Amino acid sequence: MFDAKKLLDQFLGPQMGSKAEGMLGSGGLLGKAGQFGDMAKNNPLKSAGIAAALLGTKTGRKLVGNVATVGGIAAIAGLGYMAYKNYQSGQAPQSAPVPQREPEILPPPASSPFSLQSPALTNDFALTLVRAMIAAAKADGHIDANERANIMDKVHAVDLGSEAEAFIANELANPVDIDELVAAARTEEQKVELYTATRITIDPDTRAERGYLDLLAGRLGLPDALIDHIDATVSAAKVQA
Repeated sequence: MFDAKKLLDQFLGPQMGSKAEGMLGSGGLLGKAGQFGDMAKNNPLKSAGIAAALLGTKTGRKLVGNVATVGGIAAIAGLGYMAYKNYQSGQAPQSAPVPQREPEILPPPASSPFSLQSPALTNDFALTLVRAMIAAAKADGHIDANERANIMDKVHAVDLGSEAEAFIANELANPVDIDELVAAARTEEQKVELYTATRITIDPDTRAERGYLDLLAGRLGLPDALIDHIDATVSAAKVQA
């Protein structure tokens, strides 16, 4: 089995173009934040990770900044923890991002169930988060056979390895099993992370996308107030391009 946590980092972490450009840094992350900042300004789509291939320019551009700098599982866990902490403290969700300032995404404390060292963060659950992101990308129905081929061309350029590529191709080609995704999230924190990963992937601009998020939230059984916090936290973390 391939390393699903690394694949998740490559989904959301900064990418550098094609093989010829030395596309991947270690684990999908660049060594210096300053280097990434320059790259993100010059070419946002190249810094948005594999998710940009799935989502196109609109959402791909918004995935630069903090989300891509921090990387896949760390960004999902950090945003989920931030939203969950604010929800538990009784704060009101932030309705809109502070202009020209993104909230800092901090790693969850080691004692938190959201911690990157949590025993619950298995390879299987990381794979579930990748599957959730692919399912979200298909929510508006725009990915047909031709679009799948186009996406796989871009995925192949990242050189993930044949096993990971085959996994992505299979997920793109087959119907979403939302019940299976939900069943894989066994704790409340995992449910928060599953919804967070999906919300990072989707900007609910269509009824289909909004409907998919509402369906997932309902199946996960998360309180409406907590969903509002996740939506607001993720929105604030995305660059408005």
